[in-house]
Amino acid sequence: MKNVKKMAVALVLFVAATGFINAQSVAHINVQQLLSEMPEMKAAQSELKKLEETYTADIKGSMTEFQNKATQYQNESTSKTREENEKRAMELQEFQKSIQDAEQAALKQLQEKQQQLFAPISEKAKAAIEKVAASQGIDYVMDSSPGLTLIVAKGKDLLPAVKQELGF
Repeated sequence: MKNVKKMAVALVLFVAATGFINAQSVAHINVQQLLSEMPEMKAAQSELKKLEETYTADIKGSMTEFQNKATQYQNESTSKTREENEKRAMELQEFQKSIQDAEQAALKQLQEKQQQLFAPISEKAKAAIEKVAASQGIDYVMDSSPGLTLIVAKGKDLLPAVKQELGF
């Protein structure tokens, strides 16, 4: 009798859970594709590329200056005293360290700029996804971008509707 009650309770819970799951509406969207196609993202990437090119040119200029100075000091080393050569070697080490520091600072600034540019774009995309999902009665939206854990994407794809919501 106890087993029958347990089986009946388990069956009722199973049916209720199945009904709950079936009542939920699920859709998917490739968020990476959406973001990459947004005009704002293309503009942000272009701005980042220009900034990166500026930093790269500055660092290359410093590297060229370092190499020229190193060559000059090498060529003049025989005509200089040991103390002068040691002083020049220290100068080159400091110069090289300043170049490395500049590279690290540039990388950090690029990352900060990327975050600054991409955050509002991501928020805009998320808001559009939420709006489209709500208007279509979708309860859950899964990200179907490559590399994520979505195994089957037979549900409704919201990408076209979200792109229309965003105006492209």
